Amino acid sequence: MEEPMPPESPHPAKDVTQHVGYLLKRAQAALRGAMDKVLREHGLTVPQYATLELLALHPGMSNADLARATFVTRQSGNVVLRGLQEAGLITRPATADHGRARPAHLTGEGHARLAAVQAAVYAVEQRMVEAIPPQRMAALLTDLDRVAAALEE
Repeated sequence: MEEPMPPESPHPAKDVTQHVGYLLKRAQAALRGAMDKVLREHGLTVPQYATLELLALHPGMSNADLARATFVTRQSGNVVLRGLQEAGLITRPATADHGRARPAHLTGEGHARLAAVQAAVYAVEQRMVEAIPPQRMAALLTDLDRVAAALEE
């Protein structure tokens, strides 16, 4: 009995470690590890940090909107928000004015914690982008956006 022919690779690669998806995951894992390390020193997780950043830019976001923007489920987003609220970094009303959304806002302590951690996180981003020639940055960002859009359709 003959073995079936494997499907053809979507692009030339000697093995799976050279596939786009594998390399994207490797970069994501390296970024997550570096961020986890610097955030741990400030008592935050990546989803908590991302939530603080988003609330600084868009005060009043709901749990559902924050969950989507930070790539977690609504249930996990609610856990993140509860933890930030218990730490005194955000406020949310006890009940919703209408519907189920309870808009979240940074407290003074939330703004201070975010400011304290931003330099460390931005240093991680700087290390990452320094590996990319400046003339290729715009194309890379466009291509990454296209990849995400292609898979979200």
